Amino acid sequence: MKIINAIIKPFKLDDVREAISEIGIEGITVSEVKGFGRQKGHTELYRGAEYQVDFLPKVKLEIAVNDDVVQRLVDTIAKAAYTGKIGDGKIFVYDLAQAVRIRTGEQDAEAI
Repeated sequence: MKIINAIIKPFKLDDVREAISEIGIEGITVSEVKGFGRQKGHTELYRGAEYQVDFLPKVKLEIAVNDDVVQRLVDTIAKAAYTGKIGDGKIFVYDLAQAVRIRTGEQDAEAI
């Protein structure tokens, strides 16, 4: 089992959600986060004052999957989140040691 963490641009969330639903992924956790990478933030003008925005709004997706769908899911997220511009995001894949569905007590692959 693996955990897929993807950091994407907020306006791409619906595209990614639809794309992963089409390949049969049913569960996803979404968090609004802030951060920066190579984008390094940007300058904004507010009420005549210029200020630096260091942390940009992003969306973090967390998806637990069985090993056999990992590459397909990564490819799907990458394709759906792509704009070709700096700040498109990153995808991280981690090993998942255990999963438990609280309601039923199912574990590991059955819990996902």
